[in-house]
Amino acid sequence: MNARLNHFETVPGLMKELFDLSIASYKSSIDHTIKNLVEIRASQINGCAFCLDIHVKQGKIAGEKEIRMFHVPIWRDSHLFTAKEKAALELTEALTQLGKHGVTDEVYATVKEHFSDSEISELTFAIGLINLWNRIQILAQAEIGSRDAAQGLEKAGYSL
Repeated sequence: MNARLNHFETVPGLMKELFDLSIASYKSSIDHTIKNLVEIRASQINGCAFCLDIHVKQGKIAGEKEIRMFHVPIWRDSHLFTAKEKAALELTEALTQLGKHGVTDEVYATVKEHFSDSEISELTFAIGLINLWNRIQILAQAEIGSRDAAQGLEKAGYSL
């Protein structure tokens, strides 16, 4: 698959703003392990190979166990995730596959058990951002691994 376009070249101002917002979200109070799991799960659901590749490599570099990353699609049945991580993954799925009735009261109640109001807002931003990045990269057909050197992802040891 050849890249269709480079949004960093066509709309550099918007991409800089999006990148800056992503950095601000990264600095939020949400645990980086949870944020990485959210990014992996949304990228899986959206079918964004480029983003999934990046976030799996980031997880490996950050010390995430590979078996946990393998279990992200089956998180409901896996004993490898905490209740808080499962709540974040449930919200990720609800917001990524937004149904006719939005996020159910049951999903919100589960999330509320584990996160404060400000953390729920930060988590919502993180989920929204990865969904936007997925859509941008899916349209662009960005080449998997093409940002590895720029982001230091070769340290993961997952060369293609």
